[in-house]
Amino acid sequence: MKRFVILLSVLLQFSFMLSAQERPGEQPPPETNEKFKIGMAGYTFVNFDLDKTLETMEKVNVKYLCIKDFHLPFNSTDQEIAAFHKKLAAKGVTGYAVGPIYMKTEKEVDNAFEYAKRVGVKTIVGVPNVELLPYVDKKVKEYDFKYAIHLHGPDIALYPDADDVWNHTKDLDPRIGMCLDIGHDLRNGKDPIKDLKKYHSRVFDIHIKDVTGNTKLGYTVEIGRGLIDFPAFVKMLRKVGYTGVCSLEHEKNMKDPFLGIAEAIGYFRGVIQTTKK
Repeated sequence: MKRFVILLSVLLQFSFMLSAQERPGEQPPPETNEKFKIGMAGYTFVNFDLDKTLETMEKVNVKYLCIKDFHLPFNSTDQEIAAFHKKLAAKGVTGYAVGPIYMKTEKEVDNAFEYAKRVGVKTIVGVPNVELLPYVDKKVKEYDFKYAIHLHGPDIALYPDADDVWNHTKDLDPRIGMCLDIGHDLRNGKDPIKDLKKYHSRVFDIHIKDVTGNTKLGYTVEIGRGLIDFPAFVKMLRKVGYTGVCSLEHEKNMKDPFLGIAEAIGYFRGVIQTTKK
């Protein structure tokens, strides 16, 4: 029965995507009463402009976007930032964070914090060189921002999994934590559900995706087609009281990701429905 409901949710998501502009009264998404929210990681749309990004988000009824600099450059004027937010608001979308932003010097850390302040968000998803963490700690105190370190699995040595991020940040300001990329965490041989439970106090953002294996050979597939136990993941979100955003970072067929995005969002919403108490 649960599999049927999830399949039905995926089919409805496709229907929503195909007819979103024809239906006058859309129903609220099933996560409306959840503490966590569904969003999109801006990197998903690295090959597309902001208009196409917002068009896609409207079709799958997703309201939160982590902003990447290819949509809003670091050197944007205040007028350009205002126009950017106006365009998001017209589609009912909120830009809730910026990043991931790589930082190799103190100057780049300064630029990232000032950029986030000008954009008007309170969360930075960042990838700082390890030696910069004391300086990040100083800037977090100065700006009162949350700083979520994005983990990258086995592809690069810098912050491969949740354990590594925790070990580097546990003695720093509690506003420094992680963007838990559950797919990359699994690809580095970890259990993202257990890691969410262990480190939830320092999980400020989550990238949701599914992958085919728990090694570097694992690759991204649509949510529900890989190894991650999404019913258990959603139950853990509720158990730990996660109140942030679960942003889909879709990295399969990135030149034409649209049906994959719809399938992934539909499946995730179906899981939310079928795991309700």
